[in-house]
Amino acid sequence: MKNPLTLAIGFVLIVIFAALLICVQVRKSNVVVITTFGNVTRTLSEPGLYLKWPWPIQQAYVLDQRIQNFSDDKLEEAMTSDSYHLLTMIYVGWKINDATNFFPKFAYGSISEAETQIKPLLRSAKSAVVGQHPLADFVSTDEKQLKFDDIEREILKKVQDQLNQKNWGIEIKFLGIKKLGFPDSVTADVFKRMTSERQVLSSKTLSEAESEASKIRGLANSQSTEIIANADAEATKIKGEAQGEAAKSFAVFQQNPELAKFLLGLNAMELSLKDRATLIFDQHSQPFNLFQGYSTNLINPATK
Repeated sequence: MKNPLTLAIGFVLIVIFAALLICVQVRKSNVVVITTFGNVTRTLSEPGLYLKWPWPIQQAYVLDQRIQNFSDDKLEEAMTSDSYHLLTMIYVGWKINDATNFFPKFAYGSISEAETQIKPLLRSAKSAVVGQHPLADFVSTDEKQLKFDDIEREILKKVQDQLNQKNWGIEIKFLGIKKLGFPDSVTADVFKRMTSERQVLSSKTLSEAESEASKIRGLANSQSTEIIANADAEATKIKGEAQGEAAKSFAVFQQNPELAKFLLGLNAMELSLKDRATLIFDQHSQPFNLFQGYSTNLINPATK
């Protein structure tokens, strides 16, 4: 009599084997293609567990739906619109967007075979786009002249258009220029051109700086002239007012010269003694001769 444990293990193995034959699991990053007698009958893209007929009736093929990356194997030569030989290398990101079309075209949904087929299309599109642009769009001392983004978009569009025409079920997600280079025969010419462009840019910058400096000097001269003119006008005004006041004082002075002279002397003495100064003076010199007059008047009051 057979061991019950052995029977149980055998039964479990049979169930697992049967499940593998009739069930297929779909993960989030995959798409599963179901073929019936070798022909694609359905695709499964939603995660979960699905039933199918066992082989050889139906068979499941799991395809990776994530973005695949690859780049050129080497720098490839193309000619620009101004007849310069340019070496380029680009990188590409692509994914399967229609497994029903992708699977029959590439044996068992082979990723490597798909990339092998994409590369010739990529080279063709790249050469065509490079030929429509001058060298300055790729290499320039002026960043504003560079058109990397536009060139990359143009190459991507050309490749995607070809893929859509072939109906391979492939979508290009991104594309970019990885490397640029020049053959030895044109490197010297490129450096000469870059030097010439740098000299032109330098001359332009110096010219703009000189023009700006001239504007600043002109503005400064204009402001200086205006300030001097205003100062002269103010000085003339003050001088006129002073002359008017002097004329008034002179008129008063003429009415009583002795009194005016006396008041001027007192004012001069007040200014001299304003800050508690110690004076050594000649009493015969004006206005200090007033002290002599006061002394005489105090000693001989009858002389008034």
